[in-house]
Amino acid sequence: MVKTAINLYSVRDLDEPMLDILDRVADAGYDGVQFSGGLRDATPEEVVDTLEATGLEVTGTHVGIDALEDDLEATYQLYGETLDSPSAVVPYLEAEHFESADAVEATADRVASVAADAAAYDWPVHYHNHAHEFVEMGDGETAFERFADLAEDVGLELDVGWALVGGSDPVALIERYGDRIDLLHMKDMVTDEEHGFREIGEGDVDMQACADAAREADVEWLIYEHDAPDDPAASIETGAAFLESL
Repeated sequence: MVKTAINLYSVRDLDEPMLDILDRVADAGYDGVQFSGGLRDATPEEVVDTLEATGLEVTGTHVGIDALEDDLEATYQLYGETLDSPSAVVPYLEAEHFESADAVEATADRVASVAADAAAYDWPVHYHNHAHEFVEMGDGETAFERFADLAEDVGLELDVGWALVGGSDPVALIERYGDRIDLLHMKDMVTDEEHGFREIGEGDVDMQACADAAREADVEWLIYEHDAPDDPAASIETGAAFLESL
């Protein structure tokens, strides 16, 4: 059975202590939480205690590639060991890393190298897309597809909203790369605005089709994310209820 989580980037503007936010996440009905941007005001020990008290699991954690390259051991010890996060996710690389075939090859080599280093800790590395990875390479293949083929040992945290905005069909991508997708970002967007973020279920993404494809592919986590909610606290509950309905 697929599990649900929220990426805490969604509530970065919520002015509450981390432990209170975790309580909100648990009360909303999520199975887990995805850390992004650190632990805010909480200590690792406090977070562990709250996770145990609430029953929340930790999904793959969003960690900048610099932290993975420059201080992998400490990064793993915090997230992988102390918080029991099963993997790391590179959350973003700029558009320049995907603007040409040479750039894509260099990017794939870079992320694959990080994944190889993290393998020493038995800590898989995933990559989270935005829209700019779906630029055409001129041969009917997108930069995302080229990257995925070159960095075959890197997992894919597909963001369905950004994939649609980039011009690709997220359902087709789930079907094609499902064996590499443990984490699926359920973000809703519209395609006719530059930053067309919408509350889940109110945008252009066929969320039910994505969820169905995810189940067919044995994806482990459906992760709610909203980059710009009007009310972050309310959005926590909205996301949980919508994912539960799928």
